[in-house]
Amino acid sequence: MPFNRRQFLSGAAAVAGAAAVPMPAIAASKPIRIGLLADLSGPLAEGGIQMKQGITAYLKSKNFTLAGYRIDLVIGDTGSSPAQAKNKIQELVERDHVDFIVGPLAAFEMFAVNAYVVQHKVPTLCLAGADNLTQRAPNPYLVRDSATSSQAMHVMGDYAAKKLGLKRVITIDSDFAFGYEQEGGFQQVFQARGGCVVKKLWSPLGTVDFTPYLAQIRDCDGVCQGYAGAAPVQFMKQYAQFGLKLPVCGGETAGDDALLPHFGDYAIGMISACPYTIGYPGEANKTFIALMKKYFDSVPGFYAAGTYMDGMVIEAALKSLHGDVSDPARTVQALRAVRLEHTPRGPFSFDHFGNAVGNIYVRRIEKVGGKLTNVTLETYKNISQFWPYPEATYLKQPAYSRSWPPVTACKA
Repeated sequence: MPFNRRQFLSGAAAVAGAAAVPMPAIAASKPIRIGLLADLSGPLAEGGIQMKQGITAYLKSKNFTLAGYRIDLVIGDTGSSPAQAKNKIQELVERDHVDFIVGPLAAFEMFAVNAYVVQHKVPTLCLAGADNLTQRAPNPYLVRDSATSSQAMHVMGDYAAKKLGLKRVITIDSDFAFGYEQEGGFQQVFQARGGCVVKKLWSPLGTVDFTPYLAQIRDCDGVCQGYAGAAPVQFMKQYAQFGLKLPVCGGETAGDDALLPHFGDYAIGMISACPYTIGYPGEANKTFIALMKKYFDSVPGFYAAGTYMDGMVIEAALKSLHGDVSDPARTVQALRAVRLEHTPRGPFSFDHFGNAVGNIYVRRIEKVGGKLTNVTLETYKNISQFWPYPEATYLKQPAYSRSWPPVTACKA
């Protein structure tokens, strides 16, 4: 994934140098250590690079000092591999003695390290959706300020049926946990609103030629894609080249703001739902955008916003803990108690499972002033991971998977 990599590496080198400089002795205690699990070399590296930029931008803006305590950032590259993610978290915890884990990116990576997090009681602020880890099999050491994989897609299913007027949709996504959970969430709500999913298509992670899948898109009035990393750019480009003109909607990564400079005009009109949008008018978002420009000359998106806000959440928790992170259970309790009003995504809090409750933005890619941008169409406020269902009812149903909800024949 070549996007932004050269400029990122040069910026990262500068940041690494800054981090190596001894910080003022504001606190005499040893530094608080944050371990970042990010995909920097695999198929999802576009998102992993943004994750590294986001947390680094926040820490650099604070002179690597949060709540009066010095911060060390240690990074492990997961490479889009569950096995590598497990090796890297072990290194971060047992060799580097980190106090917090931030990441990983992919749901399948989070599922892979979940048992280790529980066993070693590691306070973890994950970006990955991994629905069930804040639902039927909750991890007591997990906090997620982004969203579950299905959270934004619940909203997209509602919007696609009610506002876009779609009736028959084909979904297409990567053949892994994040894709299953995304499209399961879309399908359940879309069909509850009167729509029908005609077919679900799955392509292997890292697919570069989508032609075999595009050839199967027919007998529908819309498409829902949930690709992540840099894949949405290639998919949308080939979608247009194939001559398809059906409306396209997607989830939090499908129209990521960081990809806007890389999309062509073929992406105009694509609608996505996301917990973060570059157009959010709050001052905290303006500051975030300016920092990403200053340090990395980068347009920020969902991934960077997530880890930037992880820094905000850690800082708030450290204040309430007075820097004492010796008790993991108490540390997680402090993390989950954080409520923030002014963040790049707007106000949010955590539910009793540690998952974010906040706004989901439905936006459309448009060309404004000669550049592509996401224009917000509607804001769904205070959306939980269970919306629009009662928690108890939702938890009784099966977890979203490759085969659930099943595809059934649409009514004529």
